[in-house]
Amino acid sequence: MDATTSGTPTVQYHNIPDQPITAIVAAPVSAFLRQVRHCFGDSTPGEFPLAANPSIVLHATCSFFRQPANFAPDYELSISELAALDMCQRRAIFKPMTDEERQSLKHRCGGSWKLVLRFLLAGEACCRREKSQAIAGPGHSIAVTSSGAVYSFGSNSSGQLGHGNTEEDWRPQQIRSLQGIRIIQAAAGAGRTMLISDAGRVYAFGKDSFGEAEYGVQGTKLVTTPQPVESLKDIFVVQAAIGNFFTAVLSREGRVYTFSWGKDSKLGHKTEPNDVEPQPLLGALENIPVVQIAAGYCYLLCLACQPSGMSVYSVGCGLGGKLGHGSRTDEKYPRLIEQFQLLNLQPMVVAAGAWHAAVVGRDGRVCTWGWGRYGCLGHGNEECESVPKVVEALSDVKAVHVATGDYTTFVVSDDGDVYSFGCGESASLGHNTAGEGQ
Repeated sequence: MDATTSGTPTVQYHNIPDQPITAIVAAPVSAFLRQVRHCFGDSTPGEFPLAANPSIVLHATCSFFRQPANFAPDYELSISELAALDMCQRRAIFKPMTDEERQSLKHRCGGSWKLVLRFLLAGEACCRREKSQAIAGPGHSIAVTSSGAVYSFGSNSSGQLGHGNTEEDWRPQQIRSLQGIRIIQAAAGAGRTMLISDAGRVYAFGKDSFGEAEYGVQGTKLVTTPQPVESLKDIFVVQAAIGNFFTAVLSREGRVYTFSWGKDSKLGHKTEPNDVEPQPLLGALENIPVVQIAAGYCYLLCLACQPSGMSVYSVGCGLGGKLGHGSRTDEKYPRLIEQFQLLNLQPMVVAAGAWHAAVVGRDGRVCTWGWGRYGCLGHGNEECESVPKVVEALSDVKAVHVATGDYTTFVVSDDGDVYSFGCGESASLGHNTAGEGQ
């Protein structure tokens, strides 16, 4: 079949001179010179290599596909930094921050969005933000659901259950006055409770609760329903920790503030019984972001996130060696616990009991130190340890979380098993056998 019968129009060739094949092959081929222009710094737009400015390329790509880029073009951002920034913008704490606050956090974390992302993820992991949690105090307990509802039960002599009365209730009851407020974190102390909302507001109730100065002299009036802490209204708080003589709060930028609740505070600032103004924790942590705080009887632990890795600082009363520095001296300013570097352990979760402390490492190892009464350190004896020591009995367990009480320690493994040791009075360890120590 030819083109004519098929109906296909014929192709006409014009002015094509005949040339021998040798002439065609021998003809020199001019080299193709690729001109590369950048879309910044030149008046004439042109090609833009991806490695030179990925944020510009992604902006052009997003514009072409009519999808929001969610960030302004940045001449200095690499692909990995852009990915980290995008993941930061998906975090609940990062979303409401202004550009100025974000840049300040970036500078505080070490000048990298990847370091900011590590800081945010570390805080979520150790504090269980946006997840359900249970907090056991000396006489009452608090449960926070993943949706932000709060239930309380137990002793209520100071109104620490938040139900508007001082009657004990041994069944979990929801705190109705908090409806419409989403709580993400809670802290329980002796006769007092603090709650943190997703908007960074702090609510306190019970004995010596914040805001009590508005109603009278501190310690003379009980607060039986959650009340906002007005002195913290300008600080976006993400965690609170209650000690015996003080309380500490952690801001979303990783700054620690403390309140003095007694004359024996060892936190390096003036102490007054009615001090309800937050005082920034001075010293080594002023310019280092903190992701978790834990308060013991009269001391504070801070889990810090640095470019070199995670580290733990302690401050307060050193009795029993619970500050972890190899001595029993007090520290008025935060001091780095150096033992973790010697153990080659990256701390991921900290816990502070009344007189002893514990840490879970990235590799799942558990370290304890402080006063070892009732075997609460898990080392098979009741001796004190003034520096962190690995719990060898848990060498076959990969831990993911740890909690401490007055003389008890609980460890959660990656497969959901729970291990406990310390004082077993009143079956507080959850074992069938009755005894003082386990």
